[in-house]
Amino acid sequence: MKKHQLAALERLGSKRVARDKIISPELAKALCQLSFEMNRQIGLLISRSGKIEQVVVGEFKGIMIPRLGFVRSAGGRLKGLRLIHTHLAGEEISNEDLMDLLFLRLDLLSVLTISSEGLPERMSSAHLLAEAAEGKSWAFLEPIHPAAQKDSFIDFIEDLEGEFARLQTTNVVDKGQDRAILISVTTDAQQRAEESLAELAELCRSDNILVLDTVLQKSRKINPRLIIGKGRLAEIMIKALQLDANLLIFNQELNPSQIRSITNYTEMRVIDRTQLILDIFAHRALSREGRLQVEMAQLKYMLPRLSTRDDALSRLSGGIGTRGPGETKLETHRRRIDDRLARLTKDLEHVGQERYRRRATRRKKELPVLSLVGYTNAGKSTLLNTLTNSNITAEDKLFATLDPTSRRLRFPHEMEVIVTDTVGFIRHLPADLLQAFAATLEELQEADLLVHVIDLSNPGFREQMQVVDDLLRELELDAIPCLKVFNKIDSDHVGEQLLSYGRENGVVLCALDAGTFAPFLERAEQMMGKILQ
Repeated sequence: MKKHQLAALERLGSKRVARDKIISPELAKALCQLSFEMNRQIGLLISRSGKIEQVVVGEFKGIMIPRLGFVRSAGGRLKGLRLIHTHLAGEEISNEDLMDLLFLRLDLLSVLTISSEGLPERMSSAHLLAEAAEGKSWAFLEPIHPAAQKDSFIDFIEDLEGEFARLQTTNVVDKGQDRAILISVTTDAQQRAEESLAELAELCRSDNILVLDTVLQKSRKINPRLIIGKGRLAEIMIKALQLDANLLIFNQELNPSQIRSITNYTEMRVIDRTQLILDIFAHRALSREGRLQVEMAQLKYMLPRLSTRDDALSRLSGGIGTRGPGETKLETHRRRIDDRLARLTKDLEHVGQERYRRRATRRKKELPVLSLVGYTNAGKSTLLNTLTNSNITAEDKLFATLDPTSRRLRFPHEMEVIVTDTVGFIRHLPADLLQAFAATLEELQEADLLVHVIDLSNPGFREQMQVVDDLLRELELDAIPCLKVFNKIDSDHVGEQLLSYGRENGVVLCALDAGTFAPFLERAEQMMGKILQ
């Protein structure tokens, strides 16, 4: 670019626009003349106050909008910026322009076409809709000449914001609560995909997240960059805008580059299933050991996903031996996490030694151990409470209890055992979490009998059984005798056919009703007796 063109661009950026105008006729004329002379598209990002926030110079066919980190981004609200840019070939608003409108949540997008003399010819504008109309989430204004503007822009945009606010009823009711759209892109069969998405919704309920909408897309091939197609992602963004969502939760585990790409496109918080489970564990872990385990898993998850927005190559520091390039902020964060992980590892080893001593004391008393295992929310804690008259926390939520618990139980024929309850399992249990909870799961190694509690009322109980069996095999616990206990027989979803299946493969009971425990206690006592002989 020539010096006088750079000076002209600086003059454009220093001007202001009246709040009631999309762009002033004088500014539109100067913009078109400069664009015509340079043979490049030029765009102006203008705030509602009329200040020109950025001048963007593109090529003949288009412009590239940079990241808008300099302005607020408040969940579902519009960005508070309008984009006015030139088109040199007389073309109307393009699909690329509409994508900018959608992804950047602009107040308005206007295109100025230029006459053969380099003057503004007409201005075409588009804006987002609070409610989709005829399958579209945007609408076009009547094309006009910049000098023919009559309606007040600021009144128009305030009315549009008011329409969004009217439909966003969750703003007042759920203030302070995350509001999420759940997204699953999968190659699995429809039924399995729906069950997995329903389980993700239950995880959100356990973490006190309000689910506003769910998106299930079956695909033969997963988009390696955005997981989901760009067009579908634009639809989700509009839905987030209309519902006032502030969080996108993906059912698939996202790698660091995918999280960055989706965040850059949507400018929303993005997490995956693994991060959601880790957050639930962080809220629910009560013991010191549990908190250490969860923190370790979170740090291991976070380490490869660290990023920095500091563009400086290095932070220089003074002093002998420190002159020259210093550590980047990213390297500093990684080193601190590595140091913290080393400390947590030592602390957990110490906790593991304490647990080993407690187990040794139990072995000296020669009390057999019966351990409850199973899918999360299958009813293990409820069963332990009813068996031993305890009051351990038991809720109809996934991962309601995390910390291991042990209680004594006397069987009908005077045999006394220790009953232990451990953390529940789930499909795609994060590997870091499983590793962090290794010390806790060592309790299962000492078990003489595993009691696999199964929620018979869940339509996917067979798949849940398989998940638990696979994890027990992975933990090398499959050699320990196991009794399958089919729970929740009081549910309306459990018919005679399911009851027969349960009796053939184990025992059936209702964890809330001690009157149904007789077959379980008899079978468990028999198996324990044979094991201890």
